[in-house]
Amino acid sequence: MATLAAAALATPLLLASASPATADRHTPGQRDASNAAKLAAKLVKKSSADDAFDHLEKFQQISDTTGNRAAGTLGYDASAAYVFKELKKYGYNVSYQPFTFPYIETQAESLAVVSPAPRTVGVVAMDYTKSTPAGGITADLAAVPADATTGCEPADYASGTYTGKIALIKRGGCTFAQKQATAADAGAIGALIYNNIEGSMGGTLGDPAGVKIPTGGIVLAEGEKFAAELVNGPVRVTMDVRQLQETRTTRNIIAETKHGNAANTVVLGAHLDSVSEGAGINDNGSGSAGLLEVAEQLAKAEKRPTNKIRFAWWGAEENGLLGSEAYVASLTSLGKKEIKAYLNFDMIASPNYGIFLYDGDDSDGVGAGPGPEGSAQIERDMQKFLDGRGTPHEGTDFSGRSDYGPFIEIGIPAGGTFTGAEVKKTEAQAAKFGGTAGVAYDPNYHGAGDNLDNVSMKAFGINIGIIANAVGTYAHDISSLSKPVTPAGPNGGQSGSGGLRDGHAVVTE
Repeated sequence: MATLAAAALATPLLLASASPATADRHTPGQRDASNAAKLAAKLVKKSSADDAFDHLEKFQQISDTTGNRAAGTLGYDASAAYVFKELKKYGYNVSYQPFTFPYIETQAESLAVVSPAPRTVGVVAMDYTKSTPAGGITADLAAVPADATTGCEPADYASGTYTGKIALIKRGGCTFAQKQATAADAGAIGALIYNNIEGSMGGTLGDPAGVKIPTGGIVLAEGEKFAAELVNGPVRVTMDVRQLQETRTTRNIIAETKHGNAANTVVLGAHLDSVSEGAGINDNGSGSAGLLEVAEQLAKAEKRPTNKIRFAWWGAEENGLLGSEAYVASLTSLGKKEIKAYLNFDMIASPNYGIFLYDGDDSDGVGAGPGPEGSAQIERDMQKFLDGRGTPHEGTDFSGRSDYGPFIEIGIPAGGTFTGAEVKKTEAQAAKFGGTAGVAYDPNYHGAGDNLDNVSMKAFGINIGIIANAVGTYAHDISSLSKPVTPAGPNGGQSGSGGLRDGHAVVTE
């Protein structure tokens, strides 16, 4: 009887304890989707471009005090300390990830025609170039005959023609490193490599151990002008290219939620470093500030996300994606499997902007192929958000120019946004996004003008909304990353990247 009585007493309790679940007609998956939608909407509403601008002001102040925010400098260290302090204040688990890298600081890059008609010519010192003596080297130019592989083979250099001269070499057919080494073997004391397309000219010679002579890059028009002048007689120039090159230590900043299933980790990243020319407020203070703003709002709105959200601020991106490469290289096999998506935000406030989403499914058919499985889904999710707000957008190629590169190389799906760099806006894009056709998306790209005065707050706000929606959604629900994408035709996108002198890619040839 006692047993029956106990059972009778227990039955109502069991029913009572089960009643909330019975009343909740949502399955766990439905609850995740509902929570995701609510959190996404809240983060989009709360995340503010005006508030994020406060971070941009801090980055500008740091640059004004230190000169720039390039990796390996006091300006970068101060930027990293600021980001770290803010994230600790928000309540994240925060850590530094130090790594060493080859630091380069160009100290001189000038080119002057001595004769027959004196003039100055713009030149860019190739990364890892041998340095000239102070004041440069003065010598006659000697043009290498232009073909599909100009200056790549010893046979391109007639015996004795290049001894003691500066070789003029057209880009194409092999690496810059091979061109300068072959010219050096032919007796040249310097090399000027001119572009084979319109646009600025620069890049890297790769391994410093293989660099033999001072090497600079010049634009196509100047190279062709030199070649034409040489037909009529000698052209004598003074080239001065000098670089400080040494090993330095810098660091990534990694922050993640204290709760959430680590087996379903979503990483969002932006590079924190600038180029040495200035503050780098759009490139990439904008992405860094946007992530900080959304991270703050997530910390306020959700203490226990279903999935783990990890934010990253990369160092030495402008030196060749070195921070993200160091991070990916440090991942264990389990760590790689746990990351279900990587989202990248690099230059999200270009003054003459376009709204570009990385083309995860290669529906545009431009450049590189599709990203790893799941990349198309990331693009679709971002498209859906923008379409719901009536915001026009285009695709941009996975060109390898930013920190998604190391992730897609190991099969992690990726996506993100970009508002354009040195490529010029088309008439059709001006009609779609506003702004000025025939002008670069960011006329101040990699220059001193990349400051607080030259960002688009409208583009900044649109992209912060994209970040906020993605964080809010994936914090609770990543099921969309495995849902098939309906094939679509080209969406009219063009690569918002392209160009040559870009730390977002290691340009070697």
